[in-house]
Amino acid sequence: MNAKRTAKSPTTKLFVLDTNVLMHDPTSLYRFEEHDIFLPMMTLEELDAHKKGMSEVARNARQASRLLDEVVSGCEDAIKEGVSLLAPSREMASGRLFLQTEAMIGHIPASLPTTKGDNQILGVVMYLSEAFPKRQVILVSKDINMRIKARALGLASQDYFNDKVLEDTDLLFSGTMELPADFWESHGQDMKSWKADGRTLYKVAGPLCPNMLVNEFVYLEAGPKNDKPFHAIVREGSAKTAVISTLIDYSHQKNAVWGILSRNREQNFALNLLMDPEIDFITLLGQAGTGKTLLTLAAALTQTLETKRYAEIIVTRVTVPVGEDIGFLPGTEEEKMTPWMGAIEDNLDVLNKPTEGGGTGPAGDKSAHSPSGSSGNSGVNYSSNFGGEWGRQATMDLIKSRLKVKSLNFMRGRTFINKFLIIDEAQNLTPKQMKTLITRAGPGTKVVCLGNIAQIDTPYLTEGSSGLTYVVDRFKGWSHSGHVTLQRGERSRLADHAAEVL
Repeated sequence: MNAKRTAKSPTTKLFVLDTNVLMHDPTSLYRFEEHDIFLPMMTLEELDAHKKGMSEVARNARQASRLLDEVVSGCEDAIKEGVSLLAPSREMASGRLFLQTEAMIGHIPASLPTTKGDNQILGVVMYLSEAFPKRQVILVSKDINMRIKARALGLASQDYFNDKVLEDTDLLFSGTMELPADFWESHGQDMKSWKADGRTLYKVAGPLCPNMLVNEFVYLEAGPKNDKPFHAIVREGSAKTAVISTLIDYSHQKNAVWGILSRNREQNFALNLLMDPEIDFITLLGQAGTGKTLLTLAAALTQTLETKRYAEIIVTRVTVPVGEDIGFLPGTEEEKMTPWMGAIEDNLDVLNKPTEGGGTGPAGDKSAHSPSGSSGNSGVNYSSNFGGEWGRQATMDLIKSRLKVKSLNFMRGRTFINKFLIIDEAQNLTPKQMKTLITRAGPGTKVVCLGNIAQIDTPYLTEGSSGLTYVVDRFKGWSHSGHVTLQRGERSRLADHAAEVL
């Protein structure tokens, strides 16, 4: 490295990258703006060791190697001085890339074996810290234990934050906005209202209008100034005005969806999105038992089997086990995916419940006094055409003929036309995997992502860097997408209490 250059610019930092950063985000080389990057030889060795295979990690390792080759090619004479990242990064980064060209062994404790790759990288960080005392040398690693060891040795270390959409997930877009009690007084001047497609629309003007996003739900609960609750969705928004529209009440008997009624405000919001043909992309977040899967399946079955809006329902999810893996499974693609689809099977049993008994489902949704298989508003009743248990089995066979379970591994290159695509457990997907899935959507396809960002099982993925968090943030405000964070659990009093105290 050029000592003269570092002495002239002590304000820029020198980041030493661990291998897992490059394997997590191959473009991380371009994410450090004006600061310099140093790659130890052991990082390159470990990158080479992980390049074989078809996994996401192997693909990222190969992409990182290709990017490094592009940066270094033709600049062999400048490696000691540092290779400029300005041109390769298309001016995203103005720092320099340094590669280890000589032995660098810091004064690491003798008890740490130098044969271990992590310890060799720590030795490089220690050497650089001693060589350039006036400059901040920081180790960047996704490995928590590596960061702990670095701090124990008195070295600066940090996680790789650039892939995080939000530092605090409490700031994540919820899809809803509570209006102040004086909303109509402060926004009702020169208000215009009209009816269209059975809904009432209001054009309002006031201080809240710039904050209203298209397809965001607004609500005003009953109070002294409001006789009854007001629930609406934003249809248009500008700096001065906004157009809000009333909703279909899916808690009412006549609007039941496949026999399912909404049990709370957020479930009603979700069904308004799921049943809207103009909404192509929906994200539903919420804890276990809030009804995400049940509502989505009910809407999918209604629009596939009754209104014929979609030709088929496709369900997919990432196969990350919570406990130990159960090994290889025999059978076809759908048979291999069966153990991962227990949640779908459970909800299909609820949607195909018998006429008698009027029980409640996992989301607490009572049957709309119509047998399973009836949407309540269309009068279609599949089970009543047959008798008893045989009729329910025939209905289930009909449902399963239109419902296909697909693996994520075979999604690349596919195009889904007129399909209702459900991505379950979407919090376990990386932003790149999420992009791969959503871009499979062809004409007439609706994509619904379900998940709980508090239950992430994928290594190196956090609430802030999950693909689900990523798409919620990126799609907000688009006229053909919507998002709702479901708040209340409706599964059972036991499940609700467990979610609170455990």
